[in-house]
Order: sequence, then structure tokens, then C-alpha cells
Amino acid sequence: PTPTPRWLRFARSRRTLVNALLRSSPGLLDAALAPLLARSPGLVDFDNKRGRFRAALRREAAPARAAGAGALRIAVRRDHAFEDSFHQLRMRSPAELRAKLAVTFAGEDGVDAGGVTREWYGVMARAMFDPNAGLFVRAPEGGTAFQPNPASVVQSDPARGTSHLDFFRFVGRVVGKALADGHLLDAYFTRSFYKHMLGAPLTHADVEAVDPAYHRNLVWMLENPVDGVLDLTFAVEVDFFGRRETVDLVPGGAAIKVTDANKRAYVDAAAAHRVTTAIRDQTAAFLAGFWDMVPQGLLAPFDDQELELLISGLPEIDVADLKASAEYAGGYSPASPQVVWLWTVVASLDAEDLARFVQFVTGTSKVPLDGFAALQGVNGPQRLSVHRAHTGPRALPTAHTCFNQLDLPEYESADALRERLLLAIRECVSFGFA
Repeated sequence: PTPTPRWLRFARSRRTLVNALLRSSPGLLDAALAPLLARSPGLVDFDNKRGRFRAALRREAAPARAAGAGALRIAVRRDHAFEDSFHQLRMRSPAELRAKLAVTFAGEDGVDAGGVTREWYGVMARAMFDPNAGLFVRAPEGGTAFQPNPASVVQSDPARGTSHLDFFRFVGRVVGKALADGHLLDAYFTRSFYKHMLGAPLTHADVEAVDPAYHRNLVWMLENPVDGVLDLTFAVEVDFFGRRETVDLVPGGAAIKVTDANKRAYVDAAAAHRVTTAIRDQTAAFLAGFWDMVPQGLLAPFDDQELELLISGLPEIDVADLKASAEYAGGYSPASPQVVWLWTVVASLDAEDLARFVQFVTGTSKVPLDGFAALQGVNGPQRLSVHRAHTGPRALPTAHTCFNQLDLPEYESADALRERLLLAIRECVSFGFA
């Protein structure tokens, strides 16, 4: 392996100092410290990366706003905000959409000095994820994160010349414009969809947040012999409005039998179908609209967790409420030293790391309206659960987000727990087997 440069080793050992320097001189990320962002973006704190990102977007929008074209004005009916906005904005060019947005709700008084536009973004977020709109589905069912609906084609309207993909491109533009304008959205996507937005590689681990039962089946295949046990081919059946269809995972897949020799390839192909292929057209349309507003390269320094925080903001997390709603298993109790240390460490985290902790355990930073006692899992209400992990004191904590479950090893000190927990939530995939 290539040796780590001395400057990078120094930056890693002086992370706090480096980030303090960046806060006082943000321009360094585009100058002397640009190699740090390219080589090891995880060393740069989220607020520093966010500041650079927003400055770049302001520069991107400056020509359109300096041209003197004025505000981009739309008038919508509150109960039909998505439809009205779609028809008024869909044919606008990216340059036109970068102008300042001014919204009027039909039949309502008030001058938009920013507040009405913020309200419009809230109304649009609720409309975009409305189950009746048919564009996005909760994953898993009952969860708080969304991904494109594989059956969204039913929302196409040939009579009006609109395709469901037109809607996805428009939604991508709305999310991108919210980012460009500095507005936060109450929008939470699946981890795999954030990775699509970043162009990051996906693995079968990402299936867990979309379909936990299917994920368990894939893991079982990897861990057990399948020859003579399973009768599978490189094809899957899908349900399209009650009609069963067979889809090849690879060319001629229906004729290729799954064996112990090729099961890894089958798992990878089946997982790719579930989180990528089945929604490829919808994802591509969304990204085309999103990149109309946000140049793709600007997202490169962020990971999937940070992208959620960039779109939705840092949540207000009540640690006392989180602790009070937690449950314990595997031999742990509220009085166990590791549990006492855990909550001491969590209470000491700053807002960014606290959001990462909640993301790590639940899959999203979204806080339920009724508090953490109302957390949902794959089978309905599921509080945060801390389990004893028998993996040794040097192992990292792991999580199963579909069950809001934290597997915590028996660390020997609070310092050891803090060090391993921070490493896990900042730099590691949360899924236990990844």
C-alpha cells in the first residue's frame, strides 16, 4: 500500500486545530488545503464543508441574479401546490430557476419576504412524499425514509403530455433549488438513494434499510451452503399491479442456476436490482433535475449521512428523551457500566456527531414528532435498543437500522467507548456484517 503522506498524518493528529483554522480562513479549502478535501474529506468537519458548498452555490447563482431579471414569481393554490408549481416551473431553464423565488398562495394575503417561500418548500415536501402522489414509497413500509416508487409509471398522463419521469425531474429540481437557496426540507431519503445522489458504490448491505426480510435472505445465502438446498436462477419475480413478471438479473439469467460457486455474484445482482435497477429511470430523472441546480462535483466531499444533514439540517435532539425511551437486551441494563458510559458520551457530543449517532442507529436523523418513544421499526413501533455485543473490546459498535438496534461491545472504559463510537459513527458503515 502507498504510504500515508506526512502532511496527512499531521492533519489527522491535529484535526481540531485544522478545522479551527478552516473556520477562520474558509478560503484555504480552495487553496492550500484543497488536497485535504480531495484526499481525506472525512477529516474536514461538516460545517466547514457546508460553508464551502454554500459559497460555491452563491457564486453559481450570481450571474442569474445579477442579470436584473428580477424574482421568479409563481402563484399556486395551497391544496394543489405541487401540480401548480410543476406546470409553472417545469419549462424554466436552470438559469431562470436560479433567480430568487417569490411565491404567492392564491386567496391569501401577504408579501413574500422569504417566509412564504419557506412555507412553500414545506408544502411541497409533504406533497412530494404523499402516498397518493405515487412517486415515493416509505422504505421499509412504515419507516420515515423514502425512495422512488418502482411502479410510479401509473402517474404518467399521456393526455396532458406528462410522464412520471417529468415529475421526478421536477422533484429533483425542487430539492436542488432548496439547497441552492439555503432552505431546509423535511425530506428524508433511504441511505441507498443518498448514495445514488453522490455516485457512491452500493452493496448488498444497503438492502437492509429497504427490505429487511430480503436482506436477511441474502445474508443467509452468503453464510450457508445453497447447493441442493435452494432452487434459484439469476432471475427474480416482480409484482406489477397483481401481474407477476420475471426479470433477468444478468443476460439469460433465467437459465443460470445459483450455486455455491456463483452465489456471491447472485447476491450482488439481486441487491443491485432491488436498490438500483428497479428504480433506475426514476433515479436518473431525479438526478437530472437535481444537477440542474447543484453541480455534481460540489457534493464530492460529502458522505451519505452528511448529504442528509445538508438537505434537511441538523435536528434538535433531546438526549434525555432518547435515553428515557431506550431499551436493553443481551445482559445490559440501565446500570451496566457500558450503558452508563454510553449515555455520558452521547450527552457530550456536539450537534453534528449527535445527528450522526441517531443516523447510525435508526438510519435517519429525523426525530419523531412524538419523541423517541414513537420511533418506528420494520414491524411497527420500535424504540432504540442497546444490545450487548460479544465481539471483544476492540471491535466497533454496529447497528441494525431497521430495528433501531445498537450492538455495543463490553468496553473496558468510557474513553475506549468514546473512541470506538466516534470512529463508527464518523467513518464506518452501520450495518453489522458490512
